[in-house]
Amino acid sequence: MGGSAGGMLMGVAINRRPELFHGVVAQVPFVDVLTTMLDESIPLTTGEFEEWGNPQDETYYRYMKGYSPYDNVTAQAYPHMLVTTGLHDSQVQYWEPAKWVAKLRELKTNDNLLLLCTDMDSGHGGKSGRF
Repeated sequence: MGGSAGGMLMGVAINRRPELFHGVVAQVPFVDVLTTMLDESIPLTTGEFEEWGNPQDETYYRYMKGYSPYDNVTAQAYPHMLVTTGLHDSQVQYWEPAKWVAKLRELKTNDNLLLLCTDMDSGHGGKSGRF
């Protein structure tokens, strides 16, 4: 179980070693690292360059692409998954987990549950306003 960057960790882990997990919960997961970090209009992106790197630099781009959960989904068996997102999340926009789930559904090779729950009233930290 992991949220935000911890949700990214869940994505990396299941892409690399899905057989180690029976189930995973990824809450507001930061899973489309490259698309998000390349879009400077998204809140917090440029402020996060120090932590994640700037993918406009080829060295960082290649490094990020090597672990970005969305970019590393493959045709393989994945564990049961619950992915949550909040419609008003300003840090991990709702479409990022939704896009990841769509790609997982397209490529996964088993019938394990893959659920996406979008809370229409929450942000990144739950029902506490827009954040």
